[in-house]
Amino acid sequence: MQINNDIFNRNRLLLELSEILNYKFNDIQLLNQSITHSSYANENKKKNIKYNERLEFLGDSVLSIIISEHLFKRLIHVQEGDLTKIRASIVCEPSLAKCAQVMNIGKYLLLGKGEESTGGKERVSILADAFEAILGAIYLDGGFEQAKKFTLESLDGVIEDAINGRVFQDYKTHLQEIIQSENIDKIIYEVVNEEGPDHNKIFHVHLKIGGQIVGKGSGKSKKEAEQNAAKEALKEVQCK
Repeated sequence: MQINNDIFNRNRLLLELSEILNYKFNDIQLLNQSITHSSYANENKKKNIKYNERLEFLGDSVLSIIISEHLFKRLIHVQEGDLTKIRASIVCEPSLAKCAQVMNIGKYLLLGKGEESTGGKERVSILADAFEAILGAIYLDGGFEQAKKFTLESLDGVIEDAINGRVFQDYKTHLQEIIQSENIDKIIYEVVNEEGPDHNKIFHVHLKIGGQIVGKGSGKSKKEAEQNAAKEALKEVQCK
């Protein structure tokens, strides 16, 4: 009886989330997979639970082409470099996590007990990954046009802010532009240490240019650590 109640309650939550997403799934289990974190699957290995990393991989690519096409068609006089910068500020972790927070996606996430106890439902990297996984699920369930509709509706405010220069500063892109303009050696991001348990890991990254360390950064995801390393490196590069 308890198992049946758990299934009923889970399905009720999934239907509730689908209404928030403004998309009705043909296969509701795709939505369930998209908001199931690997930590939950690892704690329930005997159940062979599917988690969201593969859907996140797919959603990341779908998101990139949707935003690229939208900006290409809308900003007809903007050059490639600026389009790249605008796109980067839309598809970055902080922007996607902000959108996920607005939709209260954290409420519906399935996390391992350790991950949940350390604030995983509010963690930027987990929320951003879940958004991409949901997009991947919608793409598989309803096709490209449905995925596009969801993306442009969900990220409408973020897109407007990005076009008008009001969102997260993408330090990696900014640094890359400076390096390319000055014909300096390529940038290398190197993870030098990972500490903490899987559900609360901290990554430490060194940023190297021409073999020399010019920036160091830490974060709860590799992307966050790289952004922080690039932020520090910008201070060094711009002072030269």
